[in-house]
Amino acid sequence: MNATAAPITLRPMTTADIPRVIEIERQSFPTTWPVTAYKQELEQNQLARYILAVMPDTAAASPPPARGLRARLRRLLHRGQSVPAPAERIAGYLGLWYMIDEAHIVAVATDPALRRRGIGELLVAEALELARARDAQTVTLEVRVSNTAAQALYEKYGFRRLGLRKRYYTDNNEDALIMTTPELSDPAYQARLAGLRRARERRAQEGDRNGVHVPAC
Repeated sequence: MNATAAPITLRPMTTADIPRVIEIERQSFPTTWPVTAYKQELEQNQLARYILAVMPDTAAASPPPARGLRARLRRLLHRGQSVPAPAERIAGYLGLWYMIDEAHIVAVATDPALRRRGIGELLVAEALELARARDAQTVTLEVRVSNTAAQALYEKYGFRRLGLRKRYYTDNNEDALIMTTPELSDPAYQARLAGLRRARERRAQEGDRNGVHVPAC
């Protein structure tokens, strides 16, 4: 199975995932959070939610089963014991803060080797679902003015440019666009999100027919 065909699933982030998340962050941004900041977010911040997009790690796949008498003896000795969970690869992550009546996307990044495969879109769509489930009215975020690819994704999901934070990024004093969604409960916006969800599902079906997995949710 190659990386393109590997199925993508979502799960909550744990402290064990911090080193790999920091690695992706380091590959994606000029500055990174320290380990202690992530530990505090996961263990103490009750208003934070971090989710991961994960896929099977084919590089760590199990070797072919051993054969012969010795192998049969090992299987007999280990019968009834739990089977180790398959290795997985973190493909991307997203951090979300719940703030009174809104949710704020504080971080989102994808493994550079796995970009342009819908993983970032999958994470953003999930963030909108999580925010609505928590009765948030809107979702907001900041994005570099130079990051036009991210802006295009957010605009696809209905984020609108609300303002500008001057010299927001400390590494180069770049400005940040403030972007926000319409009211999450607005019927027209929900219809838009439903249409995007159907489009993802169609891409997944077409990918399956062609032997390529495309994230659907």
